[in-house]
Amino acid sequence: MPSSLVEYPCNRLFFRDDRVVRARDGILRYCGLNPSLTELLDVAVHRYAGRVAVEEDDGRALTFSQLWTSAARVAGGLKERGVEIGDRVAVRQPVGLRWVEAFVGVLLAGGVPVGVSPALDDTQTGKVIEDSASVLTLDGDLPEGISYIDDGAGPEELVLLSYAPDSSGSLRGVELSNENLLSTIESVVHARGFGSEGLRNLLVDPELHAIGSLIELLSTLVVGGTALLTTNRDAASWRGTGADVLTAAPDVLVRAAEDARATRFVRGSVRWIDYRGSGLPADQARLLRRTFPDAKHFLCWGMTETCGSGLALPDECALTHAGSVGIAFGGMEVALFGPDAADGYGELLCRGPGVMRGYWNRPEATAKRFTSGWFHTGDTARIDGNGFVRIVFGDIAP
Repeated sequence: MPSSLVEYPCNRLFFRDDRVVRARDGILRYCGLNPSLTELLDVAVHRYAGRVAVEEDDGRALTFSQLWTSAARVAGGLKERGVEIGDRVAVRQPVGLRWVEAFVGVLLAGGVPVGVSPALDDTQTGKVIEDSASVLTLDGDLPEGISYIDDGAGPEELVLLSYAPDSSGSLRGVELSNENLLSTIESVVHARGFGSEGLRNLLVDPELHAIGSLIELLSTLVVGGTALLTTNRDAASWRGTGADVLTAAPDVLVRAAEDARATRFVRGSVRWIDYRGSGLPADQARLLRRTFPDAKHFLCWGMTETCGSGLALPDECALTHAGSVGIAFGGMEVALFGPDAADGYGELLCRGPGVMRGYWNRPEATAKRFTSGWFHTGDTARIDGNGFVRIVFGDIAP
């Protein structure tokens, strides 16, 4: 039987956002976005100047104003070192304030940050730096100079080069535009119902070089929240943070749910728990619900190529649809490809404002992953009649 491409309608009962409209190219897009990530952050800085933006384990913190000032000086230092508009700059810093200063500093200099995982060895790091043609690597003291802020970027311009492994394990750069990041941030903030009252989001062991963790950070900052960065997975250490949002990998949350010390903490303060993955078994979903009874549960699925987002399991469906990664949201649409696509089984395809521009310097690889504007995720999935997606098994893409 020949393969076919079958589109599946979005479930309109959850995450509805009237700002999303279909553009002339057929893609659902957000209306009224800021033209660039830099401008969106600038709005937050001026609105929440005195609030704490980022805080580390040891209590060191930066207000929004302090972060902007220090990042602008980093940008000035980068300009003095010859960084031009659109130049790639590798960011290889440990998780903490300096990583955020470096990332924002590259943006303010008009450069394109290239996140480099600290887990990569020197050979792998060298390959990323060489492939991206990064003109500078920020892996030690940050440069400082006269404050500089570039704000001339447009929605379609490259704002981030994020490296992810292909099916063979080789790293390749994923081009993400301002529109990709801005749309994803808007969708996450809307879906979670984040307000501007000043939430405190505890990001447990975040991999800030990866797009999923970065979106968590940025979604917190744009609503005037505080990103609490910790590499400590011991739930007992979280009790004094005052966090009302807990963001962690599913296995970390499950271990915390089994820890009586964490249970006392989360029952009293946590209003949201956020995690990513390909679905939770029913027993783990029930455990998290018992441990976090008053919190909204937000499971998100995404790939680097979809800006780390695209599907989410609504809070009210965490138990009834355990094992599912949820429904498309934020302008994302889904389809299945294969001989059984009409029966709800096949390769998962995505289309939306968060889908990448393409692979860096790999036009052939890019072309292979798109069919009529649909991105081939390489994941096999089932989609039911209500639009809920269940990942069946892993990567099958070229």
